[in-house]
Amino acid sequence: MQHALHERLTGAGWLALGAAGLAGGLGIDTHRSLSHQAFGFLAALLLVALFAAPFFRPRVAAKRELPPYATAGVPLEYRVSVENIGPRPLRGATLVDTPREPRPTYSEWKDAREPGEERRNPFDRAMGYFRWRWLIERRTPAPLEHVALPDLAPGERATVRLSLTARRRGRLEFAALTAARTDFLGLARGLRRVPAEGRVVALPRRYRLPEIILPGARRYQLGGVALASSVGDSEEFIGLRDYRPGDPLHRLHWKSIARTGKPIVKEYQNEFFERHALVLDTSTAAGEDAAFEAAVSIAASFVYAIDTRECLLDLLFVGGELRTYTAGRGQLRVENMLEVLAGVAPSPRGEFERLARAVLGQIQRLSSCIVVLLAWDEARRAFIGGLRASGLEVRALLVSADQKPESGLLIVDPANIEAGLAKLR
Repeated sequence: MQHALHERLTGAGWLALGAAGLAGGLGIDTHRSLSHQAFGFLAALLLVALFAAPFFRPRVAAKRELPPYATAGVPLEYRVSVENIGPRPLRGATLVDTPREPRPTYSEWKDAREPGEERRNPFDRAMGYFRWRWLIERRTPAPLEHVALPDLAPGERATVRLSLTARRRGRLEFAALTAARTDFLGLARGLRRVPAEGRVVALPRRYRLPEIILPGARRYQLGGVALASSVGDSEEFIGLRDYRPGDPLHRLHWKSIARTGKPIVKEYQNEFFERHALVLDTSTAAGEDAAFEAAVSIAASFVYAIDTRECLLDLLFVGGELRTYTAGRGQLRVENMLEVLAGVAPSPRGEFERLARAVLGQIQRLSSCIVVLLAWDEARRAFIGGLRASGLEVRALLVSADQKPESGLLIVDPANIEAGLAKLR
């Protein structure tokens, strides 16, 4: 009911509703107060406005031009084309975007855990209202405002600009555009839903990083640079040469053999280049709290800042299973990596050991490693020690508000991320 009233009542309508409620409360005893008369008058106005509003619904067609990506916390502007398909001129109408049904199902609400829910009182934990609100806010942008449409003659088109601000990373889905026009009393709106499917991926918030140099030796990469369209190993082709005993038969160049009458093979060059790993610790029991969101944003900042034109960047984390994504040199683009991070979710606490084993198993082909941690315990201390013992250049960051400083570990407070990252060297 709150959502329906928010859509249909104007500012004046809310004022009338509030005044009617106040007058009704004061006028319960009709023998001692005349407030009940004001209540009856205001209630009648609201009822007339609500019954008349459907006759003021604008008849329009609309088409949204939505970009594929937004950034959490940053306003995004986009254009909407509107056409008056009614027989009369359209005046005083407004337009607002309509997200897809944001309310979670019962099972989603029951299984979810709001960050910090364990600190709420027993009644709030049992009722789950704040968890309900949190799930809705995850799926919708900040409250959207009505934008005034220009006056349109029948059949006339116009373009207006709408804006949205994603409250968090993830996918935002829209089901329709809503055109509205107020009734003759100015208290209620008549609404017209225009179906318009749309989707935008809100990428994680990114922060400014100091100029970072990731030193490290160029390592041999098995198979060279595997292009996105290739299957299996692929090396850099450098030319043709005569066949030598032991050369694999699949490298024979048949066109040259037919032209020269002797066996010719294709020659390849093994690739040596830098390969960096970005390890994101997702193992936490706190859910998507401030520390987890800060860790994802820090990882996104590194993905955005590292130049992958002459190197490879591997992103590794646990999301149900071990996930590895590679950017640079014909692999994924930066936007693809950020889209992956937009959907990262926490994993159980014991999953960090699996991630550590996978990274340590790839040490031979890595030049350096950046690790973003959510906790500091013996398992994580041993993991960082193992990376450094292998000779890798390691940058270890711990997202925590109460961890004491430790040598070789950069502490980043989730409440002041930019100040923490400024100390990175």
